[in-house]
Amino acid sequence: MLNPNDFNAIVILTGAGISAESGLKTFRDCGGLWEGHRVEDVATPEAFIQDPELVHTFYNMRRQQLLKSTTPNRAHTALAEFEKQFEGALMLITQNVDDLHEQGSSQNVRHMHGELLKAQCISSQKVFDISHPIDPSSVCTCCRKTGTLRPLSFGLAKCRCIWRKSNAD
Repeated sequence: MLNPNDFNAIVILTGAGISAESGLKTFRDCGGLWEGHRVEDVATPEAFIQDPELVHTFYNMRRQQLLKSTTPNRAHTALAEFEKQFEGALMLITQNVDDLHEQGSSQNVRHMHGELLKAQCISSQKVFDISHPIDPSSVCTCCRKTGTLRPLSFGLAKCRCIWRKSNAD
């Protein structure tokens, strides 16, 4: 059996299965969240340019599901407990767009595919926390313009997963 404390650094990768246990629909399951849409039509910067209303509607529905009916499950909290106990550097990289790892008390989480509870201004590139629906008529708080807020989604999220040697020593 491996002893985690024999290591200086550990990277953990999670995907849809961990959040499915909390009741979130996954994107690829039968009857999943793509709801008849191709990923390229709802979850890319190009999709936003072509049909911002559809992209906003898609992400607003996902955001509301997350906010109204989900809580972290035992796997989320177990990973957070492990992170607290681990003596080395730990990075949790998730493919999920929910915040259930953070709700479960994980501290060092990186999202590969964006975050449902964040939006980005296309003028300033500033990222905002959001918990309400947004659409093309929403006014951005930094540039005061409409039509500049977009979901932080596939192709936009910058997973800052650079692991410096100094972090692992």
